[in-house]
Amino acid sequence: MHQAKPQQKLRTAALLFALTTLAACANRPPDNPADLCSIFQQKRGWEKHARRAEQRWGSSVPTMMAIMKQESAFIDNARPPRMRFLGIPLWWRKSSSYGYSQAKDATWRWYERSVGRNADRDDFDDAIDFIGWYNHQSHRTNGIAKHDTYSLYLAYHEGHGGYRKKSYRNKQWLLKVAARVRDQAARYQKQYARCR
Repeated sequence: MHQAKPQQKLRTAALLFALTTLAACANRPPDNPADLCSIFQQKRGWEKHARRAEQRWGSSVPTMMAIMKQESAFIDNARPPRMRFLGIPLWWRKSSSYGYSQAKDATWRWYERSVGRNADRDDFDDAIDFIGWYNHQSHRTNGIAKHDTYSLYLAYHEGHGGYRKKSYRNKQWLLKVAARVRDQAARYQKQYARCR
């Protein structure tokens, strides 16, 4: 039986290491998440996918990116922490939110049925399209203007029914977060106008 030479084994190991490192870098969050131009420069292809979602759903690139930054900090496999009992992490989590968009299982299935295809929450192109789609639903369901990032985020967080019932009214922390998302979208808009 022929055995691999030490040089061949070393080359194979080096190739596997390089591929693993490359894959890890591809999924790494952007180095400067506060700057939209920097994000799109580092993450080749993200701008194309974001612009496609903007054209499809009418939600602006800065608004969608600000929502994604708030929800997942651009971490592809983000999820809520595990529930704890006496300080010990349990198996289940607070919600089924997952991925770039932090979409819950049921909402993601609704999106897949609506667009007529399977999608992955940890793929940027699917996640940005989902955010655009959800903002479009918020516009259709609750009449929220597509440029009103503040209200779009409240509906994104609370759901369409929760937004209609104004469930956010007594959540001062959430109103502050929505203002932060609105302000981030405004900064992204200025940056994007400069580098687009």
